[in-house]
Amino acid sequence: MWWGLAFASLAAVAYGVASVLQAVAARAVDTGEAGVDPRLLVRVLRQWRYLLGLGLDAFGFVAQLIALRVLPLFLVQAALAGSLAVTAVAAIAVGARLRAAEWAAVVAVCAGLALLGLSAQSEGSAPAGLGFRLALAVATVLLGAVGMAAGRAPERLRSPALGLIAGLCFGLVALAGRVLSTNSLLALVGDVALYVIAGAGVLAMLFFASALQRGSVTTATGLMVLGETVAPSVIGVALLGDSTRPGYTFVALLGFVLAVAAALALARFGEVEKSTVDDHGNG
Repeated sequence: MWWGLAFASLAAVAYGVASVLQAVAARAVDTGEAGVDPRLLVRVLRQWRYLLGLGLDAFGFVAQLIALRVLPLFLVQAALAGSLAVTAVAAIAVGARLRAAEWAAVVAVCAGLALLGLSAQSEGSAPAGLGFRLALAVATVLLGAVGMAAGRAPERLRSPALGLIAGLCFGLVALAGRVLSTNSLLALVGDVALYVIAGAGVLAMLFFASALQRGSVTTATGLMVLGETVAPSVIGVALLGDSTRPGYTFVALLGFVLAVAAALALARFGEVEKSTVDDHGNG
């Protein structure tokens, strides 16, 4: 199981650094629209920092998929939430400063993940049939519709709603990655989960980029973290056979709460400071 932990850690590092690069690019672009505008993705794709961030995201996603083959969702998703600790440290390179409490949160993320690694058992073998996959596809469509509607919500609700919906979409990506058929190319292409990964992934990026561009970074990122960690973790335990080592349930729960709570304390690093973007975001 140690190599699964290594790949989960690699995914967290890749996502964490990518977040800094993409945050700079997202703030440097404005479509002029108040709601969710797909043109935002088109424009940020012209930013070299965003493209580099996407490359790191792709690397991180492959590492995440590998980790999901041997680790429970609650561990992998907590590790991905811990990428905010990586983002916080990486943001120093573009002008951010960490307060003492935030350094303590970085340490707490690491401690929480250590507890999870100690308590987690290899993934269960509960099968996920076509019905589960179709449920993920239906959830993707519903979240897409709700996200587009949330883009027209009052300003005080828009950013948190989009952040939460983006997190739930990222959670769908994780769930689909967990059950994805990789036995053969034919099985992969014919698996509904593959298309859930593609659809939910695009929606997650669009909604989160929109939340970051227009509202409170801390609120949007915090709700995104909750959406991508809690829901898939619960589903993994309830339906996919995820479990802890015998006698380590409390340790796992403590580690999960510690890692996620510390990540929430670092939520402002879902985006770098506006002044930093002004100085570094053109190009």
